[in-house]
Amino acid sequence: MDITKRTSIGAQRNPASETAILDAAEEILRESGLGGFSIEAVARRAKAGKPTIYRWWPSKAALLLDVYHRQKGETFYADTGDTRKDLVAFLEALLGFWRTNGGEIFRSIIAAAQSDPEALIALRDYAVTRCRSSGVILARGQARGEVRGDFDPEPIMELLSGFCWNRLLTGRLEVSPGEIETIVDALMGGLSSTSR
Repeated sequence: MDITKRTSIGAQRNPASETAILDAAEEILRESGLGGFSIEAVARRAKAGKPTIYRWWPSKAALLLDVYHRQKGETFYADTGDTRKDLVAFLEALLGFWRTNGGEIFRSIIAAAQSDPEALIALRDYAVTRCRSSGVILARGQARGEVRGDFDPEPIMELLSGFCWNRLLTGRLEVSPGEIETIVDALMGGLSSTSR
């Protein structure tokens, strides 16, 4: 089960209609890009009513988030038995996905959230959920005694996500393995159970 999957908004969704809408949204993005993406276009392609789409996705950004999540697939967090390696794998996987597939969609969601309150709510809820779920990496390290137990993992994972978001928004997703390791080492320097 994907622990980061968003919960349904509004009335119970019809699985066949939901699939048709998400399929249509992905097709439009593939064919026309973000410039050609609209709720109206998705409704036409899916043969669904706009009220149905807005009942399940209250904004274009909310629909884009579900398309993004669908493309990303189930999210798992590496458990190598070594927190440092798990954090490196987390950063490599996220930045790699954004380079090859989902970066443009996620960047557009962030942009929409700057002027659309519904988009901001959708993005905020998604970001909080992601930091909570990725916090399992540090929680496992705490349980193994590798990292200090006197901090909440979620805001620390938000630090790492903030680095990734900055790289996404400034078009600098080509991050070298050495850069990733330096960032993780700097973080681990403060969190290690042997650093104090």
